[in-house]
Amino acid sequence: MSDNHAPLITSLHPIDHASAQGKSKDVLDIALKQVGFIPNMYANMANAPAMLSTYLHGYALFRSESGFTPAEQEVVFLVVSQYNGCNYCTAAHSMLADKMSGVPKDVLQAIRARAPIPDAKLAALAAMAVEMVAKHGQPDRAVVQAFLGAGYQERDLLYIVLAAAVKVLSNYSNQAFRTTVDDKFAPYKVD
Repeated sequence: MSDNHAPLITSLHPIDHASAQGKSKDVLDIALKQVGFIPNMYANMANAPAMLSTYLHGYALFRSESGFTPAEQEVVFLVVSQYNGCNYCTAAHSMLADKMSGVPKDVLQAIRARAPIPDAKLAALAAMAVEMVAKHGQPDRAVVQAFLGAGYQERDLLYIVLAAAVKVLSNYSNQAFRTTVDDKFAPYKVD
């Protein structure tokens, strides 16, 4: 394994929910209530309870207040995670897209293959999400116009920023730990 692929964080270990204490225990209790299990990502993030708490809060607000459909939400999370190179979140959001959020199979396959998305509205959304991340919040006007032309609103840009911020927390921490993909997400693992 090259140094570029070695974990950045080597002295911290996943926090076991059963033996967690203090703020780590409190935030893992919230995570367990929200998700029903403690994903490996959360066990790692619990080393910095404020980080996991911020992630859970922002994630829940994006899901509940963005106005995007579950499929649209998943497309945003998936393409941002993929762009950021987070194999853990790409696997997790692929599973959620397939099993829970109603992302059409051909759309999911296209995203995972980095091929053109066969749904024009979802393609405009995916392009806008990637553009916001790639251009550090300074998207080309043509991409914005295509996004608005697909039926989205300017307000939706702010929720893409929220989703991207949440994904920075998870994507970057997963890369720092080289988080192992949970068994639940393993069928959607990418290399």
